[in-house]
Parts: sequence; structure tokens; C-alpha cells
Amino acid sequence: MTERAVHSVISGMSYTECPRWHEGRLWFADFYTDAIYSVTEAGEDLRTEVEVPAQPSGLGWLPDGRLVFVSMKDRKVMRRESDGSVVVHADVTDAVTGHPNDMVVDGEGRCWLGNFGFDLMGGADVETASLLRIDPDGSVTEVAHDLWFPNGSVVTGDGGTLIVDETFGNRISAFTIQSDGRLGERRDWARFGDLPTSRVVAEAVPQAVLAPDGCCLDAEGCLWVADAVGGRVCRVAEGGEILEEIMPGSGVFACMLGGSDGRTLFLSCAPDFDEHARSAAREAEIRAVRVDVPHAGLP
Repeated sequence: MTERAVHSVISGMSYTECPRWHEGRLWFADFYTDAIYSVTEAGEDLRTEVEVPAQPSGLGWLPDGRLVFVSMKDRKVMRRESDGSVVVHADVTDAVTGHPNDMVVDGEGRCWLGNFGFDLMGGADVETASLLRIDPDGSVTEVAHDLWFPNGSVVTGDGGTLIVDETFGNRISAFTIQSDGRLGERRDWARFGDLPTSRVVAEAVPQAVLAPDGCCLDAEGCLWVADAVGGRVCRVAEGGEILEEIMPGSGVFACMLGGSDGRTLFLSCAPDFDEHARSAAREAEIRAVRVDVPHAGLP
């Protein structure tokens, strides 16, 4: 474990997710205050960017600069127009089996969207899920299936590879993005352990060696990965070697490289991911730590 100084950027939130560095500010969703916010690198000038009554999650920007974001509980991807109005970009109700969650938007304006696959907060058994591609015109296509809670995702800088965390699968998967938007066969980008032997959440979670949640890519081709059950963020090389581990003193569920030089690692921290506990409290923070290698790829 590397000793690095971790400091608080913003506090008093419910459960922050999907941090993104965009145009000199850190953007993030806060699940249970139903909004997307932005703040400076120093934690100043907190702005409510858009209210999302059905719970925000993944977010990104189309090539023309319009914001797109997940509205989890009504199973839609929304779009904020240049005049500030909010419209439905895609309705994914018929294409998901759980809440849509994190997504990455690539340089072509395609949204790559995962979903829970089952009712996590309601205590249902684990079920695998599909990965969706949402084209700029809002059309929805299933591009991969049988993923164990597809979660944080990145697109490499050349636009040719999609990397997807599978939180319940002890693995990170990679797909070649073909010229027509189809994905090649799934392959292991990193594997930390076996697939769970039980689909009961309380039995599957302890089998996680590393439960990859949110992630981001650096300029050496490594991923910073939040471990949803381990209270740590890890720098992982392709193949699965953990090169560095940082313990921020809390649960950590997402991360993003940004700041003026791309070397500030922002961490979405909270005591746990339990919906009932987090929605009733304001104990979440975004913390930050300086690292050596800058950001690369998308988001």
C-alpha cells in the first residue's frame, strides 16, 4: 500500500458516483440528492448542474458538448439541450433487467451503458446483465451479455477498446470496438479471482478478491479501479497485477483522474453502498490524492 496524502474536496453528500473531469471542473452524480453537480479542483463553487428526480448515475458529453446522463429509476438516458431543456435521449426500459448505472460516452457520441441486472437493493439474487450501445440518434442495441454487474467503463485513447468492470465477477473485461459499433468477443483484461459460486448477494460479496466499480485510465495504459468491497483504490496493469493501492479511510466506489495536469485522482467515498443508509445520511465525500501518471482515454 502506497502512502499518499488524501484530502477532502467536497463533503455533505449522500452517495457520489461517476466523477468526470470536464472543462476545468469536476462533475459528479449524487444519488440521493437527485442531482448532478460540478465543483472546482479545490472544492469551491459547488454548482447544481441538473436535477434528476429519478436518481442520476453515469454521465458524459456528446461531441457537440451536450450533456447526457442516466436517470436510473425510470430507466432512461437523458440529454440536456443547448438551451438548458432536458429531453429523453433513449428509453432503455425494455433492454435492461435492473437499474441502468454507469456509462462512458465515446468520441463518436455512442453511449456504452451497463445495468445492475437484478434488484440489488431489494435483496434479489445476482443475475448477469447485458451491455448496451446507444447511438447518437438514441437507438439502443445490446452488444454484450452475461456480464456480472457491468459497471465503470473506459474507452482507450485510440477509440478501439472498451474496458468494463464487472463488480460481482472478480474481473475486468475488454472488447474490441469494431468500425460499425459492434463489439468483439469478451476477453479478460484483468482477473482477480473466480466467478462467485453463489448468487445470494450476502454469499457472493465475500468471494470478491477485488470488486471493480468505477474506474479511469492513465497514460501508461493502467486503470485506477475502486474496489467496492475492499475500501481501496488500486492501480491495475492489464493482466491483473496491482501496482499500487491507496486506502482513503472509507469505502470508495468510483474514481477519476483530472485536475489541471490530469494527476489528481478524485475518489467517491462513503461508508457503504446501502441505499437505505446512504439516503438517510449526508456522510459521503469526494476525496482526492495526487498520483504520478496523468489521465488518458474516456471518460
